[in-house]
Amino acid sequence: MTSNHETNAVRRRNRGMLIALFLMFFGGMLVAGILRFSGWRPEGSKNKGELLQPYGDLREYAPTLADGGAYRWKDSPRTWRIVAMPRDCDAARAADCMRLLADLDKVWQLMGKDADRVHVLWAGAAPTGVVLPQEVHALRVDDGLRAGLARWNDAAGDAVWLLDPNGFVVLRYAPGFDPGDLRTDLARLLKIN
Repeated sequence: MTSNHETNAVRRRNRGMLIALFLMFFGGMLVAGILRFSGWRPEGSKNKGELLQPYGDLREYAPTLADGGAYRWKDSPRTWRIVAMPRDCDAARAADCMRLLADLDKVWQLMGKDADRVHVLWAGAAPTGVVLPQEVHALRVDDGLRAGLARWNDAAGDAVWLLDPNGFVVLRYAPGFDPGDLRTDLARLLKIN
């Protein structure tokens, strides 16, 4: 037979364990809520490009290829698009355009087995004397394209945008961006989509 003293000790121990479990469960939720609403996110889940809010919408836009053909968003479902729209690739800025083109080509090649799910769209003229690589789709620039690309006329230089498979412009990379940042974001997005 147990004494009254032993019964009270067991109750206190059980009560202590219940309170500890309660604090662990709800305390974790409280800390997570505080972190979430303070804007903190783990470093690995942050995108490197600027997340556009609201997204640019090019779903209904029908781009025209440089050769006059149509580029259709819906013909390649599950395809992400990198759009570059350099303003001027004449002799004075040819080196900048060639560097941008080389960076985009490198990003595309580093996608490896997923490269077939990525299209590089070059809106505008190619750098003087340069033939665009086969994986780059040359587009004509018009007001419809400009309307969907946030801050396309950035005085700092030529930006790059990332479009989701539906035609939403979701990320913008400022002029002078690190191509590794674009590759990191794109690789992460290709894994989840």
